Amino acid sequence: MILGTAKNIRGGGSNPYYEYRLNAVVSLFKAGKIEFILVSGDNGSIYYNEPTTIQNDLVDAGVPADKIFLDYAGFRTLDSMVRAKEVFGLEQVTVVSQKFHNERAIYLAHKNGLNAIGFNAEDVSLESGFKIQIREYFARVKVFIDLALNTRPKFSGDKIKIE
Repeated sequence: MILGTAKNIRGGGSNPYYEYRLNAVVSLFKAGKIEFILVSGDNGSIYYNEPTTIQNDLVDAGVPADKIFLDYAGFRTLDSMVRAKEVFGLEQVTVVSQKFHNERAIYLAHKNGLNAIGFNAEDVSLESGFKIQIREYFARVKVFIDLALNTRPKFSGDKIKIE
């Protein structure tokens, strides 16, 4: 599973988080370490679609389209982890993101009965990623609030079998 992020940063430059995650998941696939790729991300408007953008770049990198499954309702990491189990029927998953994000994703996966390990994509320097690090601090606090309130994904959806 690759966790979504924007392809470009505000102002139009390329987003290194996106680039590094894409490179990592392509490397895993080409090395035969993963058989399928679940792309989970935000598809909140007609102008923003992380899963389809990532899918297009994966296909351009040589991943067959029939090996890619899209989760259009991965609005938050919590949603992605719960939906991987409940909608896509996964019992175990390799989560591809940066280390700081994988730590939270794996914690949420385990709390929701999904056996998860992380594959850490290349990280971004603290200076370049300072805003993301601040956001992550608050996201980690929200994890415990979500768990205490038994927060569910925004959408559940029909079951989709990955095979």
